[in-house]
Amino acid sequence: MNRFESFREFYPFYLGEHQNVVCRRLHFIGTGLVIATALYVLATGKWLLALLLPVFGYSFAWVGHFFFERNKPATFKYPLYSLLADFVMFKDILLRRISI
Repeated sequence: MNRFESFREFYPFYLGEHQNVVCRRLHFIGTGLVIATALYVLATGKWLLALLLPVFGYSFAWVGHFFFERNKPATFKYPLYSLLADFVMFKDILLRRISI
C-alpha cells in the first residue's frame, strides 16, 4: 500500500487511476454538478439540497471507476487527498492540461 507524504506525491498516483477518458468525463460532470449545486445552495439558502452533493460527487465517479476504469476509487484509501484531487483534476481539465 502506498503512503503519500504530501498531496504533491499523491496527485500523479491519482491521475494514474484515471486514465480512461470516460472515467475522467464522468468525474468532470460529477464535480461540476457538485460545484453548481453548492453555489445554488449558497445563493438560495435551500440547505436541504446540500444532501445531493455526495450523491453527485460519488455516483458519477464510481460509475466511471467500476464500469470504465475497472479499478477501486482512490477515495476508499485516501479520502481527503482524493476529494482535493477531484477538484484539482476538474481545474486541470478546464485549463486543458488534461484531455477529456
